[in-house]
Amino acid sequence: MLLPLLSLAFGAGLSAAKILSLSQLNWTVQNQEGLIKVPAQVPSQVHLDLKDADVITEPLLGINDFTERWIVTDPAWIYTADLAPILNEYAQGTVAGHPLAWVNNQFQEYVYDISEYLASPLHNDTTLSVSFESAYLYGLNVSSRPDVESQIAIDFEWPGVREFIRKISSDFGWDWGPAFAPSGIFKPAYLITLSEEVNSTAPDSSPAAHPLLLSNAGGLFIEESSLEISKVGQTPIARPDESADWVVNVTLALRSMHADPNPTLTVSVPELNVTSGPLSLAPIPATSNASIFVSATFTIPSDVPQRWYPHNLGTPKLYNFTVTLSTAGLPPASYTNRSGFRTVFLAQTPYSREDVEQRGITPGDQWHFEVNGKIIYSMGSNVIPFDPFYARISTDKVRWILESVVQSGQNMLRVWGGGIYQPSDELTGGYDFYSICDELGILVWSELGFSDASYPVNDFFLESIEREVRQNVRRVKKHPSNVQWAGGNEIEPALLLVNNTIGTLLPARYIDDFLLLFQDFLHDIVMQEQTTVAYTDCSTTNGVLSLDPYLLRLNNLTEGYIYGNAELYNYDTSQAFNYSTYPKARFVNEFGWEEVLQSPDDFSFNSTVVMSRDHHPPALGLLWPNPLAPVGQGEMTVAVEQWLPTPSTSDTNQTFAQWCYSTQVFQSMYMMSEIAYYRRGSGRGENNLGALVWQLNDIWQGVSWSAIEYSGRWKVMQYGLSNIYSPVMIYPFWTPKTETLEVAVTSDRWDTVTGTAQLTWYDWSGRALNTSSLAFSVPSLNSTTVFEAQGLDAVLPVGSKAEDVWMHLNLTATADGQTVTHEQYFVPVSLANANLVDPQIKMTPGPDMTFTLSAQGGVAPFTWLDHPSGTVGYFADSTSGKPLNGFYLVPGMDRTVQFIQSSSLSPVANPSPANFVIRSLWNNSHI
Repeated sequence: MLLPLLSLAFGAGLSAAKILSLSQLNWTVQNQEGLIKVPAQVPSQVHLDLKDADVITEPLLGINDFTERWIVTDPAWIYTADLAPILNEYAQGTVAGHPLAWVNNQFQEYVYDISEYLASPLHNDTTLSVSFESAYLYGLNVSSRPDVESQIAIDFEWPGVREFIRKISSDFGWDWGPAFAPSGIFKPAYLITLSEEVNSTAPDSSPAAHPLLLSNAGGLFIEESSLEISKVGQTPIARPDESADWVVNVTLALRSMHADPNPTLTVSVPELNVTSGPLSLAPIPATSNASIFVSATFTIPSDVPQRWYPHNLGTPKLYNFTVTLSTAGLPPASYTNRSGFRTVFLAQTPYSREDVEQRGITPGDQWHFEVNGKIIYSMGSNVIPFDPFYARISTDKVRWILESVVQSGQNMLRVWGGGIYQPSDELTGGYDFYSICDELGILVWSELGFSDASYPVNDFFLESIEREVRQNVRRVKKHPSNVQWAGGNEIEPALLLVNNTIGTLLPARYIDDFLLLFQDFLHDIVMQEQTTVAYTDCSTTNGVLSLDPYLLRLNNLTEGYIYGNAELYNYDTSQAFNYSTYPKARFVNEFGWEEVLQSPDDFSFNSTVVMSRDHHPPALGLLWPNPLAPVGQGEMTVAVEQWLPTPSTSDTNQTFAQWCYSTQVFQSMYMMSEIAYYRRGSGRGENNLGALVWQLNDIWQGVSWSAIEYSGRWKVMQYGLSNIYSPVMIYPFWTPKTETLEVAVTSDRWDTVTGTAQLTWYDWSGRALNTSSLAFSVPSLNSTTVFEAQGLDAVLPVGSKAEDVWMHLNLTATADGQTVTHEQYFVPVSLANANLVDPQIKMTPGPDMTFTLSAQGGVAPFTWLDHPSGTVGYFADSTSGKPLNGFYLVPGMDRTVQFIQSSSLSPVANPSPANFVIRSLWNNSHI
């Protein structure tokens, strides 16, 4: 007898005998009134299905984020198929005419036994229907519950709902993205049948690539599987004993058709020739309507495996772990997990008196990561959702962006708490994220799904988020890339910002509820579910008074001390390069500057489309176009006018293109200045050991802070990050007020780095005026000043004016047994005031998409090569292979770059060299 089981394990399409992907069924979607009914897909979302049916056009075109709002406010959208169930978000489902369930959390996995429903259909109904209530209307409804109190939240667009419901926060709008609030079966799902008989037609007995696939063989369904590798005695709040044995724990949530009082689990690592032998498990009952958790642990000697490291500090070594479950009445069931051996520790306790007195560290708390017992400098950026519509995100696109992270020298990504819990694989998540980070050696700062709001603490809400958090923490803990869980984004500083009104304009319950949720409730769940990474209450925090018990510092601060981590957003562009406005912090997890989209529908800086896509500052409601967009446009305009030649030519298209390019150039200049300052802080009193720029990627084609466009195209800042995240860096720190120039060399290496710095002055015609060579030695994770001068007479070449000259800085060093080079530029005045000379750039195409660039006239600052529409890729130095674009092109110093194309993301496979465009700052005012 077959016992059908509905499994809502999110995954990709399968055609195996016992696992039916719901993507194989014929679906329709209709609105509540039935006036619209079109074919649909699973996984998908309403907007995408309406687009495919030509009811609407591509949501990301033009002003469709406004014209398609009616989809959000339609009371419900109903997906129907002839057989098979799935639930997600705010949905209620029926199977064979039977109501199945009502769910309200987008971040959970749901599994239901539908055997009885299929055995007795009502009125011969063999369909599955999933009705998605409008998330916005549901939010208004649930916020009116008698046990729900008012909350504090920024209404970016759709007002008053996101803090009350468990859905991607940015679906309702953010200051860098649209507010489509999409609904639908956004991840794949399966109908799984379990049999008391062994499936003789099942695949061979080799380990399955995923635990879900074991259901092909008969009567076993693994609903959840987790793998955690730690050290004996390890806890998240103390440095692990690096010499201790490794502990490997496997935990399964399973349903079985066969009871077994004495099941066993065996874990092997074939590459290491290591096996646990049979490990006893708790008894497994025969049940399909609930999962049973079983767990087993064994140890591996410390020196047996090779350790996993982030890519810039070692090899991200991974091993295959074969897990075999043996139960009575079934053949052994084996699957493979991939993971690595590493320790991670987040230091949050006070610096010692010795550190303060002998190392010169400013008193306060530590805040940095240690990997495998060694302190690291965290260099990276922040990740937002890759698309407003999750269902169409591809692994190819995500892999390209993550590979771009590695190419630019970043070693850490922060998964922003206002988005989605990133998936672990295609089969269960639709696309891959964490496994690629494991493979590429990218550290991941993970966050729970909370952002920029206070949240309810009633039982209804807490019950929902408890299951959400437990499931996701269990899933992610197998990934060596994951280094911490933060409770959410910017919630502590937001509450402290309004703290002066607590007890007057605002009741004290806001702080009390925050502590209940983020200090106590979420902390305890994360600590119960894993033992290897720290929990912090949120990004941007003043840290802790105590780790055990976990007590937040909040405003318990001592003047002159440094605590927790920090962020910076300063839109007074006159202060962009004023180092005194940058925070002296242990770790800076957010800082950024917006720039404008590069390919809008109408080429005008202040056109309706461009203005409508500037969500900074946000509209704070549904007014459209954003009435505050002129503020953001004005900030970008002023920034360019202050620091770069103002774009103005007789060709309106060129002028618009130069405005777009110039906002990107300023963004890159500003962010590189901040990163250089924070990195230099590793050798100063703040002992800064982390800089994560906001933001890495885009959710659409619009004004944002991103380094990589929605399409995958690199912006100027992405090349800037490739430069400034070099392991050994030279940078000119210029203080105009005192006319002081300091040139510093900074290293993130674990060993002392030695080398030579070359400082060469040029005029804008490209003539070398003087040069000096300076030897240096930089200790581990430190910075050394190699040159310092005060007063223009001492800084500039003799007889030169500041408007007429610039300095080229480069270094050659030996690090980790290899030669490292780096270059930077110093201009003693704003480039808006520099006496530039026509560079007369000549571009010569070569084989294999190479281009040799030559300045036939003067120096071309921020020489930029654009690849044509329909292509995605980046430019790299043809000799070193390092990313290179947006550089100073000097007469007599030709540069040859190669276009490295993404074949999977480029509709145009063989672009013509004639369609590549060269520009520089000279083109801001010259045709």
